[in-house]
Amino acid sequence: MSGPGSVLVTGGAGYIGSHVVLALRAAGWPVVVFDNLSTGRLRPLHRHCALLVGDVADRATVAATLRRYDVVAVVHLAASIVAPESVRRPLLYYRNNLAGSLGLLEACARHGVAAFVLSSTAAVYGAPARSPVAEDAPTVPINPYGWSKLMVERLLADTAAAHDLPFVVLRYFNVAGADPAGRTGQAEAGPAHLIRVALDAALGIRPEVPIYGTDHPTPDGTCVRDFVHVSDLAEAHRAALDHLLAGGPSTVLNCGYGRGFSVRQVIEAVERVSGRPIVTRPAPRRPGDPPEVVADASRIRAVLGWRPRFDDLETMIAHALAWRRRSVAGTAGG
Repeated sequence: MSGPGSVLVTGGAGYIGSHVVLALRAAGWPVVVFDNLSTGRLRPLHRHCALLVGDVADRATVAATLRRYDVVAVVHLAASIVAPESVRRPLLYYRNNLAGSLGLLEACARHGVAAFVLSSTAAVYGAPARSPVAEDAPTVPINPYGWSKLMVERLLADTAAAHDLPFVVLRYFNVAGADPAGRTGQAEAGPAHLIRVALDAALGIRPEVPIYGTDHPTPDGTCVRDFVHVSDLAEAHRAALDHLLAGGPSTVLNCGYGRGFSVRQVIEAVERVSGRPIVTRPAPRRPGDPPEVVADASRIRAVLGWRPRFDDLETMIAHALAWRRRSVAGTAGG
């Protein structure tokens, strides 16, 4: 439920961020988007928001934004997010994810923000010994991306304890799909997302799909992941804000559906939905890639009353396919 003041969404022009903006706008919130546009893209939906182009590590600009727009809540999504890249470029990930969050949190603590929702990741669990993995499982990341996000979680918890900053940490599993109404979807070039790669192969944009590792300790030898529709994920952010602004306690929540699909199963589903065959190529395992990561999603349903609408792999693929076809045709989102 919206109230006085506005919500600042960092990374609000990105794939997930643009869907969060839609969910918040639908709930009646005035939204301020803060994005450096390095990977994000502006859509017609952003015309209804205040927009600032900049870096969240710029404390002075963030502080001025919080004051100018009477920001009462922050949804922090701005980050670098590709785990294999983080192995090659760790300093980039620690600078963007940790240092950027530090500047933002300093400004929020001074301003007295009433609610803070952090975009985190299942990568904080590393290669979990049990599946599904619950929020109290050991956090032992196996790549710099996971470590940088875990450090931000710690930074947020310590800041909250010292400055009375209520928060919800949302640990995303694998995000997929696109807005069912076609208003936004995945836009960044060179994506690492499996479904996007498979869709591009089905549409003839790329010749094949590399399968990174066919000898993992999983039923078919390929990695298993829990895929969550981006619109359901966006609703989780809205629900998290409602929870905090109603006086709910700070908490950490998994965002997944609680069931996994292997790489081969996803590719087969893309073939069914698109009606086209996909050429695959075995490739070596990628550094920092755990064999299986599936969420225990019971806590988010209990705490936020979260009820996903699109918990179906083929539905996620169909929405992503519709968006990708429009993108190729040049008609996706303006």
